[in-house]
Amino acid sequence: MLHSLHAESLFNAFATAAFFKFVVFSIFEMRYLLAIWKASRPMNNGEGWEAMRRELSVLYSRFYGILLGGILVMYEFHRFLRPILLFIHSFWIPQIITNIVRDSRKPLHPHYILGMTVTRLAIPLYVFGCPHNFMRIEPDKSWCICLGAFMGFQASILLLQHYLGSRWFIPRQILPEKYSYYKRFEHDTNYATDCVICMTAIDVTQRSNDCMVTPCDHFFHSGCLQRWMDIKMECPTCRRSLPPA
Repeated sequence: MLHSLHAESLFNAFATAAFFKFVVFSIFEMRYLLAIWKASRPMNNGEGWEAMRRELSVLYSRFYGILLGGILVMYEFHRFLRPILLFIHSFWIPQIITNIVRDSRKPLHPHYILGMTVTRLAIPLYVFGCPHNFMRIEPDKSWCICLGAFMGFQASILLLQHYLGSRWFIPRQILPEKYSYYKRFEHDTNYATDCVICMTAIDVTQRSNDCMVTPCDHFFHSGCLQRWMDIKMECPTCRRSLPPA
């Protein structure tokens, strides 16, 4: 009788936590996912509602399909819970690969990387590391150390990508040639233009590192364009996508 009452109290606690997590996910996390989806497709903002609805339907279908499939896999292969959890906590690897492919400039803030890493580690380390956890699972310190080292390795690579560049560990010999924003122009050209970011004049008659030119032939101050590209990789004048600097 005592065990049944204890199990019922645990069920109520889990059900309440799951309900509030579902509410938080429905209100905040899906909106965050939608904002990321829109930011990754700046050229599709002018498309019709039908095309956007189709892509959103595919996005939602994939997400909930993966979620349901993950629950079924966890249920069927609960004996292999530790390897499955280790695989699930490799979620930074796709981001690392995406940074390399796109050569992103500072894609994630270091505080976000550290915060997400620590919060994702809290529950598994408590369940498998605390000897008096409420799920009564035997502690496994070696697995906890392995998980912490694995997550720390992923977070370290992301932090180094933020400070040293997304492709810092790839040999330059195999990297494609980058576009040079310090484009050569005629020295006898008497031409001046304004930087649309700071709204001050740019003198392009002198060759220096104070002026950067985009592939769409728009001129900007070097500092202005670099700060702009830290936020958005598109031309401030015509909104054309910019190659990595």
